[in-house]
Amino acid sequence: MANKIIGNPLPNMPWQEKPEGYTEPVWRYDSNPIIGRHATKRSNSVFNSAVIPFEGKFAGVFRCDSKSISMDIFAGFSEDGIHWTINETPIQFEGEDKEILNREYRYDPRVCFIEDRYYITWCNGYHGPTIGIAYTFDFKKFYQLENAFLPYNRNGVLFPRKINGMYAMLSRPSDTGHTPFGDIFYSQSPDLTYWGRHRYVMGTVKGDASAWQSTKIGPGPIPIETEEGWLMIYHGVINTCNGFVYRMGAALLDLDQPWKVLLRSKDYILAPHELYECIGDVPNVTFPCATLTDADTGRIAIYYGCADTVTGLAFTTVDELINHMKNNPL
Repeated sequence: MANKIIGNPLPNMPWQEKPEGYTEPVWRYDSNPIIGRHATKRSNSVFNSAVIPFEGKFAGVFRCDSKSISMDIFAGFSEDGIHWTINETPIQFEGEDKEILNREYRYDPRVCFIEDRYYITWCNGYHGPTIGIAYTFDFKKFYQLENAFLPYNRNGVLFPRKINGMYAMLSRPSDTGHTPFGDIFYSQSPDLTYWGRHRYVMGTVKGDASAWQSTKIGPGPIPIETEEGWLMIYHGVINTCNGFVYRMGAALLDLDQPWKVLLRSKDYILAPHELYECIGDVPNVTFPCATLTDADTGRIAIYYGCADTVTGLAFTTVDELINHMKNNPL
């Protein structure tokens, strides 16, 4: 392992070795999808969800759109990170201000452990999409904080530790619609309430230099700290004659100034090729929201939404992704 992950060992994380003769940097779990669309009694789809190690096992927050197509987030638990039991009722948040607790919709959560608790961020409907923040200690009781930003914003992703003494977050400013644009920005906060020092990280790529990310991009899982920088897996979108297509890419950000991009992949790392990624409520989507990592081996498991319908699992290593960027730089 030439490139080391800074973090904890996770020997019980899901893993399959790279298939013999396979040349791509990311490979799929051979029993995908791991979570079907009817994982709860009322769910129409379960996708774009986040998982994390918890008490020697695994916990997560899942986007479960209902059969009435309402969008909300639900806690879930797993022994092995593959087979999941998801609660039948959505998370009921507590908080000091009832104004913030009003729900329009909640979707596309991320989960990040910082210091002594688990923080959840999600796209929160408050007169348009913004970034909701909450924390939990046990995935049973959840306390909601202030929304991070004014509408409109999506894909709020916290860093797993303070940077220069400040909480840090990636996000993608957006609009009220389907957002036919989008760049990634960095923001910081002393207290998770007041956010500022916003910095541009990177944007779309015009022309044919890397057309798969020409319409919009957005941060995906919690950034992975490595010796060389923050490893960011993100989604990129192209608008084709058949609609939007969502693929995955990778970038490496400076450890102390994460708005500075050190490496970025020209070629995507995973694209909707399998049937469950191409056919569903929104065809042709691979949307990463979470990773599990093992610092001892450099292994990475990627959880991703497939066609906005089911949840898939894929595998890679820190060496695979960093070498992919170095061999295919943008």
